[in-house]
Amino acid sequence: MVSLILGKKGSGKTKRLIDAVNNAIEKSNGNVVCVEKKPMLTYDVNYRARLIDTDHYEVSGYDAFYGFLSGICAGDHDITDILVDATLRIGSRDYDELAAFLKKVDALSKNHVEEKNFIFTISADKSELPEGIFEYCKEL
Repeated sequence: MVSLILGKKGSGKTKRLIDAVNNAIEKSNGNVVCVEKKPMLTYDVNYRARLIDTDHYEVSGYDAFYGFLSGICAGDHDITDILVDATLRIGSRDYDELAAFLKKVDALSKNHVEEKNFIFTISADKSELPEGIFEYCKEL
């Protein structure tokens, strides 16, 4: 399942993501991963979540980002939740590319014995995004 935390800059998306990471840690029977653009959440996220900084691996653009997430899933079959902060800064502000990316991530989330939960923060209002995104993503 793919879920989105939407809102303009300063609307509290990252705080909601931190809460979601910490809640996932408590409920998960597996591993929880938090992906961020720069190492900023180290002291906010429970130590049991694996924090990954995309800048460390030079991930840029949606194709590289999808490959990166696929690699994370391939490397650890016990992952139940992957939460991502700053999605547009990692990929791009091209909403059509974002829609194609999220559709592939939705397929990736269902490509395992147990469905993986993906949550992305997106610095945009729902009205700015293509309507088709909400056929396979839900807004939190």
